[in-house]
Amino acid sequence: MATPSFTAASQAPASSARPQFDKKPGLLTFVMFFAVLGSGLLFTAYSLMHDMSELGTVVTTWTPFLLLGVALLIALGFEFVNGFHDTANAVATVIYTHSLPPNFAVAWSGFFNFLGVLLSSGAVAFGIIALLPVELILQVGSSAGFAMIFALLIAAILWNLGTWWLGLPASSSHTLIGSIIGVGVANALMHGRDGTSGVDWAQATKVGYALLLSPLIGFAFAALLLLALRAFVKNRALYKAPKGDAPPPWWIRGMLILTCTGVSFAHGSNDGQKGMGLIMLILVGTLPMAYALNRTMPADQALQFAAVAEVTQQALMRNTPLPMPTDPRPVLTDYMRSKEATPQLIPALAALAGHIGNEVKGYGSLSKVPAEAMGNVRNDMYLTSETIRLMDKNKVGNFDADTTDKLQLFKQQIDNATRFIPLWVKIAVAIALGLGTMVGWKRIVVTVGEKIGKTHLTYAQGASAETVAMLTIGAADMFGLPVSTTHVLSSGVAGTMVANGGGLQMKTIRNLLMAWVLTLPAAIVLSGSLYWLFTQLF
Repeated sequence: MATPSFTAASQAPASSARPQFDKKPGLLTFVMFFAVLGSGLLFTAYSLMHDMSELGTVVTTWTPFLLLGVALLIALGFEFVNGFHDTANAVATVIYTHSLPPNFAVAWSGFFNFLGVLLSSGAVAFGIIALLPVELILQVGSSAGFAMIFALLIAAILWNLGTWWLGLPASSSHTLIGSIIGVGVANALMHGRDGTSGVDWAQATKVGYALLLSPLIGFAFAALLLLALRAFVKNRALYKAPKGDAPPPWWIRGMLILTCTGVSFAHGSNDGQKGMGLIMLILVGTLPMAYALNRTMPADQALQFAAVAEVTQQALMRNTPLPMPTDPRPVLTDYMRSKEATPQLIPALAALAGHIGNEVKGYGSLSKVPAEAMGNVRNDMYLTSETIRLMDKNKVGNFDADTTDKLQLFKQQIDNATRFIPLWVKIAVAIALGLGTMVGWKRIVVTVGEKIGKTHLTYAQGASAETVAMLTIGAADMFGLPVSTTHVLSSGVAGTMVANGGGLQMKTIRNLLMAWVLTLPAAIVLSGSLYWLFTQLF
């Protein structure tokens, strides 16, 4: 979500209080940057080779690995671009209040973005995946699956870079979600269906509300927090612009650095997961024998899994007079696509639950599932989990409390087996996002610090905007919702400017609103067109 600088500003801060951006990074900084970048790429390659060698995989063709390498580079490239689009928002306040020198502030933010990714929950990652068409997820290793991954990632990168280059602020979260919707709509149209059937609109609406409400929350709560500070904290130094390049008093400086750290960490924990979710899709499609199922699950948990599957099947069959079908997958897939329940839905779900339980029980543990069966077992689990989620949301079946509890327990067991992220994936994404923070940050920092309000940012304004952004992004991470760091923080700064009576620069506000309106449709058209093109080429 870039917020680059614009050519005009009605009232820039006094030059004496403006941060000094002229200091260039030294040779050692460049050496360390490229050393970390190279180490991250080598570590990713080593981890892949190590996971494959542990399984004793015999390579007969290098084509899948070449596709995997390209897909991983594109996914990590998206996170790198996301870094310099978004993360510098966290450092604007500490830079413009002279709490930290610019280059040190950027490195500090990058480090805590790195930590945020490593310690993230994974909920946002799989929330993003739930937006994708179910038939493409089930065949993610096919040509259509690769076309989906390449189309949505390349569309997101192109739009982010294009808007950044043109000086138009945009949201990486909006862009990625628009790209996913575009692929879903294009896939449905290409198969002769209504374009709206290619997207889980309930999930998309949930995400859309998070993206819509988070800037409003940032604006309102930052303004209220500033007003509360003015009412209860009477220290005048808080409400004055910095004088010259002198740092603020130590306690104000500590507060600003703390909020900058919190925003950086929260951003990493939220935005880093988007790339992780897509990388896991790539790995599952290309190397299902290693990444389709959580092979670290203990054998006793696998036996418990089989027992839960059996009682779930029995509970479901008590709720339907119809026999179980021989092949339940088409029934569940049609339900996921159309969202319309049929009488065959419950017996089909019961049949697949029992089949999954028998497979896991027969193998003894997930680590013993043969490589050739790994992808199919994972697809059955994913289809079952998503069917249970959709049925619960749409109140299909009118089950009693006991059946509902068994279904949710079974879904939890399935998610534990399929929704996992290896540590090396987190590290690779963390490095990409952290290093991206250190590139192109000046344009973003100048806009947040100079182009939103008509007066210089005060200490209290910076702390209020950063605190609200930190808490909003952190809360979104807990609920598995993606939010726009740029929109939350820039709207928070705007809210403090209004509350402080400083006024807003309307050209910047108009550009922010225009980007908010244009990003979704532009990303939808771009990714949908790329998906059609790639399916023809592949």
